Amino acid sequence: MAAKVFESIGKFGLALAVAGGVVNSALYNDLQNVNITLRILFRPVASQLPRIFTSIGEDYDERVLPSITTEILKSVVARFDAGELITQRELVSRQVSDDLTERAATFGLILDDVSLTHLTFGKEFTEAVEAKQVAQQEAERARFVVEKAEQQKKAAIISAEGDSKAAELIANSLATAGDGLIELRKLEAAEDIAYQLSRSRNITYLPSGQSVLLQLPQ
Repeated sequence: MAAKVFESIGKFGLALAVAGGVVNSALYNDLQNVNITLRILFRPVASQLPRIFTSIGEDYDERVLPSITTEILKSVVARFDAGELITQRELVSRQVSDDLTERAATFGLILDDVSLTHLTFGKEFTEAVEAKQVAQQEAERARFVVEKAEQQKKAAIISAEGDSKAAELIANSLATAGDGLIELRKLEAAEDIAYQLSRSRNITYLPSGQSVLLQLPQ
């Protein structure tokens, strides 16, 4: 008879493991109301069913899980501030799962899965967090604009320094070569003009000191 009773308890536990259990808890951290929902899939250790039945009772799941879940949630949530509970939700969920699994084992319960399915704060805090995120995004954009302006300023300075250096080199060249460099540039310009004119069909060339017109060959 006892074996049948323990067998039915085992099946009941396994059924809960398949269906899942939900535990709600309202905690306070940083003076903020935190609402957390967990989904817990569990089953009793078969070899410990007699002890579970005699020491806790047939309603072991209703007596043990809510109690240890609240205990673990308070412990884990106390490690984070309100903002971290949102930004580090995966870490919070993992720590709750690890600590709760270890605690449940002392009662002969195996937790196959612990999932943090719901985590919310009061409306005022949620709005404050959203406003903070918007402010951070605006600050990032402003910093980007400033950095871009700084880069453009540096590029302009480098360009101006390059132009100044080029002007200095030209001035030094003129000072060193004197009128000779200027005359050389004039001759180069005259040669270029003469070459361009020689390619035109309607250009007549008159040699210096002569009154005879010579038609340039086509």
